[in-house]
Amino acid sequence: MREIVLDTETTGFDPFSGDRIVEIGAVELFNHMPTGKTFHEYINPERSMPAEAFGVHGIGPDLLEPPQQPSPGAVTLRDKPVFAKIGQKFLDFVGDAKLVIHNASFDMKFLNAELGWLNLRQLPMDQAIDTLAIARKRFPGSPASLDALCRRFSIDNTNRTLHGALLDSEILADVYLELIGGRQPDFGLSTQSSNGPREVDSDWRPQPRPVQLPTKLTAEEKAAHDAFVAKLGEDALWNAGQN
Repeated sequence: MREIVLDTETTGFDPFSGDRIVEIGAVELFNHMPTGKTFHEYINPERSMPAEAFGVHGIGPDLLEPPQQPSPGAVTLRDKPVFAKIGQKFLDFVGDAKLVIHNASFDMKFLNAELGWLNLRQLPMDQAIDTLAIARKRFPGSPASLDALCRRFSIDNTNRTLHGALLDSEILADVYLELIGGRQPDFGLSTQSSNGPREVDSDWRPQPRPVQLPTKLTAEEKAAHDAFVAKLGEDALWNAGQN
């Protein structure tokens, strides 16, 4: 089962009032295990950057009004691709996988607005898994922000001084695995390879060990067992199929 853990950063709260996506980060899971494949793009929103949004994610100092001199490591956006250049690539990466998103309605609203403006395929809401809704159901009345869930599950988020789509996706992947029952991979581990997921063999069956494991019985325990079985007689069920 393929899933994509996803996050976006934006210029604000409403794409239909002029706000745009400025970053998409996504992490691929297969059978609830990270494959190492990611999708990450910074996007030129073709508009200015509100100071409030910049204070959340620190992206696009060159789009502030007036523009701010970028600090070392700051991400500028004027030289980044517009959404039209990466929209189809994003859809190709996502495919029909379930999308794991914290507060899914927010990100889906922005993604479908951007895709719709380009007449590209929309993402149905039932393709999304909302970890915010899962957390609120599991822990009613408790804080359900990503930071709060990291504290609950002892997940290291010390690098999260500002919001960032790829980092938040990586953290959310850990949170999601805890929300659905802990970091226990599915039994289909044979579908995972060092180069990412491969096709599942539906006829897979466990194979006998090439070398039998050594017994843990002591000689005294085996002798006591044999003596007990001997007392049962030749017609005992234990002896069926032994000869």
